[in-house]
Amino acid sequence: MPPYQPSADWQFEIPTSGSKRLPPAARYVESLTHQGYGFEAAIADLVDNSIDAGAHNVVVSFLRDEDRLVSLLVIDDGCGMNDESLDTAMTVGGREGYSETALGHFGAGLKAASLSHADSLTVISRTKRSPSTGRRWLTARARADFTCDIVDPGYCQDLVDRYDGLIEWHGTIVRWDRVRAFDTVTTGQADRFLNDAIERLETHLGLHLHRFLARDDFNVDIVVEDVRTTEELDHRGVEPIDPFGYRVPGRSGYPRTYTAPVEGVGEVALTAHIWPPKSPLVSFRGIGTLAERQGFYIYRNDRLVQAGGWNSTRSAEGHLALARIAVDLPNEPNDVFSLTVKKDGVTVTPAFARGLEQATDGTGHTFGTYVQEAQTTYREAARRATEPQRKAVLPAGKGIDPKLRRTLRDELPELEGEDPITFRWDTLPSDVFFELDRDEREVKLNKEYRQVFNGGRRGGLNDAPVVKSMLYLMVNEIFQKERVRAVHTDNVALWNSVLVTAARCELAR
Repeated sequence: MPPYQPSADWQFEIPTSGSKRLPPAARYVESLTHQGYGFEAAIADLVDNSIDAGAHNVVVSFLRDEDRLVSLLVIDDGCGMNDESLDTAMTVGGREGYSETALGHFGAGLKAASLSHADSLTVISRTKRSPSTGRRWLTARARADFTCDIVDPGYCQDLVDRYDGLIEWHGTIVRWDRVRAFDTVTTGQADRFLNDAIERLETHLGLHLHRFLARDDFNVDIVVEDVRTTEELDHRGVEPIDPFGYRVPGRSGYPRTYTAPVEGVGEVALTAHIWPPKSPLVSFRGIGTLAERQGFYIYRNDRLVQAGGWNSTRSAEGHLALARIAVDLPNEPNDVFSLTVKKDGVTVTPAFARGLEQATDGTGHTFGTYVQEAQTTYREAARRATEPQRKAVLPAGKGIDPKLRRTLRDELPELEGEDPITFRWDTLPSDVFFELDRDEREVKLNKEYRQVFNGGRRGGLNDAPVVKSMLYLMVNEIFQKERVRAVHTDNVALWNSVLVTAARCELAR
């Protein structure tokens, strides 16, 4: 390259005189801990990696030592990694390319998501053809010189063996230690923290991964595990929360699919829905405020990466609360749609807004008309007489199957900020079917009659859903009362008498 000659003319190309390599300073790792990942979004990023690895089963495990939370694990039965691929996975930006169908995008999610919440990240993996291997990042050491520890192979195999029911020939375990949120849990508050954290995580994963969870061959479970005995203290299967999962549309003729000509991308399909007004479903009211959840639901490779919002094409307003539009991003790289690093939103260029102005459904029905009809549907419902309101209840908690809890939340409004009603089997007198512990807000069931409901099968935490759901509805009001009146005590005695007799009849059959 000839040397630069001073000139008064504008230089359209920047002249250079050579190059040099400037690797990132070790303190760059510190920036990974300040990416703004929410707790649920960070876990979801780890589950994305499991999906990319072909996992069919993923378990998020909170490890508990009495009243102390010690670690968090994400375990999957994906294809696993050998030493070389694990080194790449633990290198910031180490992966250079992803397939068109992959959920991973930038090569930083595992590290950024984990180190945003934990000071120690360990990954242990095995494949069909390679033994268990592991690496560990400690934030303090990584900040100093990018040093990554090699985990002892014996321990790697021991941890894999601990979860051999899930990891058989291949799989991966991501382990978080020194989780900063766990350090904020004060004595006696572990149950409340876990219930709140798991509820939020269930909702986030259920929403953002709902297309995957709707498949028969993919499951995500959240468990609380006693770190010493490996006993499961809680176990919840994550259910899909479809943001378009209404039973009947709010307006005839919907959903409609519009085609928007977007410069730089081509034709973009917009599947527009109008929710039924005043819907009580969790997938409508239970995923955030209606103002936040109206607008575009954008998917990348079936993974929801934006749950609501108008992307600067209009402002949120109450009359648009029923409007939701599904958009699948094109696989081909483009300059119009840009995914955020945390996969919690999409930025768009003005070309998208111009495409919306021209979007039609092929019959001349425009996207602008859809917006007007969504507003009209909301206004018409607001003018109608108020529908009967069901009385709010205390939430259902541990011991009730997650699917049943979801239905209860769909059908009944919940009292906010209240502890849930939980169920457990206990030793009780033979003439008592259940007892109420009002202080602990717990229903104790007589384990003498447990076999009646399990048909000889081994009981689990969420067994006997029929009897638990009936008792939940029967005793909810009693738990809400500050004082138990004589009529309530008499009702409990009546129910016990009938249920004990029914259980004994069933045992005698």
